[in-house]
Amino acid sequence: MSAEAVTPVDAAVQRQRVLDSVTEQQPELIQLSGTLHANPELGWQEHRAAAWTADYLAAHGFEVEREYLGFPTAIRAVFGTGSRRIGLMAEYDALPGLGHACGHNIITAISCGAAVALAEFAAERDLTVELYGTPAEEGGGGKIELLKKGAFQGLDLAMMAHPSPVDSAEARPYAVAHNHVEYRGKSAHAAAYPDQGVNANDAFIVAQVALGLLRQQLPAGTRVHGIQTRGGEAPNAIPEKTEGRWYVRAESLAQLGELEERVHRCFEAGALASGCELSVTPESEPYSEFRTDLRALELYVRHAKALGRDFDAPPEQATMNRASTDMGNVSQVVPAIHPYIGLGCFPAANHQPEFAAHCVGDAANLAIHDGATALALTALDYLAA
Repeated sequence: MSAEAVTPVDAAVQRQRVLDSVTEQQPELIQLSGTLHANPELGWQEHRAAAWTADYLAAHGFEVEREYLGFPTAIRAVFGTGSRRIGLMAEYDALPGLGHACGHNIITAISCGAAVALAEFAAERDLTVELYGTPAEEGGGGKIELLKKGAFQGLDLAMMAHPSPVDSAEARPYAVAHNHVEYRGKSAHAAAYPDQGVNANDAFIVAQVALGLLRQQLPAGTRVHGIQTRGGEAPNAIPEKTEGRWYVRAESLAQLGELEERVHRCFEAGALASGCELSVTPESEPYSEFRTDLRALELYVRHAKALGRDFDAPPEQATMNRASTDMGNVSQVVPAIHPYIGLGCFPAANHQPEFAAHCVGDAANLAIHDGATALALTALDYLAA
């Protein structure tokens, strides 16, 4: 169907068909979202989440490949055999200690709802609908690992909608590198033989002081942050081994490479000052900046506004669109959008317990309905042009 062939009557009928499908699915989608929320699983461990998502799509006629490309918690579900391919992304990993405080349970429900709604158009629109269950977005780079094995190639459009305190259209995430940092020294009795020890905790302290001083010279739009996950074993023993996880963010992969060199020197300073050995190990390949398909985004905003969504929140409330995502790497390969759908809960924001509480209930349910509807309508209009 060409853009010229879409009459107002056609558009109204198309919209109603999508609305009817999503409305019919809504009780099941709410149940799926709530089940995921009540049973959070960390990245690469989302065995139940992947199974529940796969079961939902199989029940709606999709052919489901579990353990997709050899990853135990990845899935690919396909409906139709058309030449035009739409890919929807489901994320279902949770955060350590915070559960679904980023709302990935809602993402999965939105993408499932949109996929099933689009499946009804597969034959008449020469369409293949593909839903990808993508593990370990929270630092594990699941989509990057899938990309390396050939996933997503040739999609006409890849889409997802991510919960946020407010609606925000365009994703502008930082490129990010995730690193595991380890210092190794030598243990000794802290009172009797302190001179025999090599203090790995001191190495981390020196490094963090150096990082704190570095921040005042960093370019705008960059971030360096992390945690020390192991500081020692006992207060009366010189710490022999310390560990931490550190993220470096920048506006682009190119800028990220330059910044990482400076950050690495801060960790080297800790090793040099303390006499410890240092190892810095990437936890995943870097997440890329996002390349938005502006035509698809314009269509999404139009459909979202027609559903009552408001994109006029103050800029300080709409900063979730700067959060890093491995969907950025997908956007470098195929056309993609990653809008944020609001729960109306500011100042409760992503990665807070308060936000996790908002990821079930009336606002979350409305986000599932509106997100699934807007994504499905966006795909249909995008392919009609």
